[in-house]
Amino acid sequence: MNYENVLFEIRDGVGVMTFNRPKVLNALNPATLDEVADVLAHAAREDAIRVLVFTGAGDKAFVAGADINEFLGFNPLSALRFAERGQRLFFDIEQLPKPVIACVNGFALGGGLEISMSCDFIYASDKARFGQPEINLGLLPGFGGTQRLSRLVGRAKAKEMCMTGEMIDAQQAKELGLVAKVFPADQLIDETMKVARSLASKSMAALRSIKKVVDCGADVDLRNGCALEAEAFGVCFGMEDMREGVSAFLEKRKPQFKGTLTR
Repeated sequence: MNYENVLFEIRDGVGVMTFNRPKVLNALNPATLDEVADVLAHAAREDAIRVLVFTGAGDKAFVAGADINEFLGFNPLSALRFAERGQRLFFDIEQLPKPVIACVNGFALGGGLEISMSCDFIYASDKARFGQPEINLGLLPGFGGTQRLSRLVGRAKAKEMCMTGEMIDAQQAKELGLVAKVFPADQLIDETMKVARSLASKSMAALRSIKKVVDCGADVDLRNGCALEAEAFGVCFGMEDMREGVSAFLEKRKPQFKGTLTR
């Protein structure tokens, strides 16, 4: 698959998409959003892609925000449409029924932080930096940053980051619960791929259920969240992978999960 703004390849069941505009620190423009959407659609329908990883080209940036050059041509309506377009795409990332890992190798600012927060979890280089600097342009985040950030780090810290525009480093992000793990820069992609390949070997139906139940359960009370979990637990018993997993455990061998999202 050939793109102008991203690179995409499949390695051992893992789809790796690289934002590839290093001259502008991989900034997001409408064409890039279109290509990400195409990658997502391909990943959703292709059984050979079991996990998706996002990373950035070069050693400076994951995604350093939206392409500011585009902003001078916006009016209030076109800006609204641009924000809605990004938000729809990021919801599609959240709702992809496969694990999505953000492999943050450098600056994740503005739209870069927003797209990483729409992934299931973030692994970061020790050189990574995170922030919502839109305030410095007289703006606020437009791709869901105020909402996802407050849910991940709390309202007070989210307000501070959005109001000051200050960046935090990878270790601070980990302490806040924004980042799952931090690795030395030269080990980041290898360590991320180890986890991605491990996930690719697991039951796709169970992974999908975990993602759905955790995300949906976060928006309801505990009792209803547990009801969602119980229902998903029961559904797994109709899947081929559950029988393979239990049989492998009892037979003391490694399971070979071959089921799809629906089997």
